[in-house]
Amino acid sequence: MTTKKYLTEKKNILITGGAGFIGSHLCDELVKTNNVICVDDFITSNIENINHLLQYPNFIFIKHDITKPINLEEYNELDKFKVKFQGIQEIYHLACPTSPKNFDKFKIKTLQANSIGTINILELAVKYKAKLLFTSSAVVYGPRYKDSPQFEEEYQGWVNFTSPRSCYDEGKRFSESAVITYRDMFNIDTKIIRVFRTYGPRMSLFDGHMLPDFILQALNNRPLIIYGDENFTSNFCYISDIINGLIRMMDSKERGPINLGHYEEYKMLDIANRIKEKIGSQSKVIFEEPLLFMTPLGLPDITLAKQKLGWFPLVGLEEGLDKTIDDIKANQHLLDPLIHKYDEK
Repeated sequence: MTTKKYLTEKKNILITGGAGFIGSHLCDELVKTNNVICVDDFITSNIENINHLLQYPNFIFIKHDITKPINLEEYNELDKFKVKFQGIQEIYHLACPTSPKNFDKFKIKTLQANSIGTINILELAVKYKAKLLFTSSAVVYGPRYKDSPQFEEEYQGWVNFTSPRSCYDEGKRFSESAVITYRDMFNIDTKIIRVFRTYGPRMSLFDGHMLPDFILQALNNRPLIIYGDENFTSNFCYISDIINGLIRMMDSKERGPINLGHYEEYKMLDIANRIKEKIGSQSKVIFEEPLLFMTPLGLPDITLAKQKLGWFPLVGLEEGLDKTIDDIKANQHLLDPLIHKYDEK
């Protein structure tokens, strides 16, 4: 078996939303052996997530809103990747605003990202005949059902397309339709992964993502805020497992959709108390009104991921929490001055 040669001796890989939580970890892994072009507009992401990558000669950041067409050949900095001649081999399309606390603020941007943005990136895939992996979401299945809490990929779901959060939920379903339509019409290699709740270092703070907020709140002996009641449950998959699954999917012949997530369910109250115990915090746990974006989701049936990708989540909750706590502790001197944000409604 011969290894495919490229003009730069490395694949050119484009990652949209590359400065986000999942996207930045994906950049970390792929930059080890590839040329990585990270595209982001920082609507809900952070430059700090990729600052450490800017020193690498095979990593280039482009600030761009994917709802506007992009011509990569206009960027002189990409000349060293020989994009005009080698093109792009792979595209990971992750870009979409995700902000539980500011969901209403970004509704139009979310709608545009899930429609115009996805189509613009698909046009790039057609131009370069690149493989494209789209990261969809567990929200395409709709609300969980007590009789069947685990979702298989063949389940068609039930999403209220006129609900206040339809720009995200129905938007992800539209994006999947666009990916499949472009595959059929232009014979490009497209793939769909449905990502369930993920956690780990670099997850946004002060934004309604409860698990990382619990850690910073506990470190400062502030109340741990659960947006819901004592029965709110969720599943959590550590970021390194998700990254491994995305890369396995891109390297496979599978098209999907395939679920990626952890099959175990936890009460948020139990997680909050576990974090308090690990930190030795005297914080109280309080309950506030649920956030529109942060609603209970079903659990993933990961049978297909096991069978088709050889994928299985390896990082248990205890280990994942310890790693996330260590990361937030390491940045605590930067975060503590912002702790007042938990008082803002």
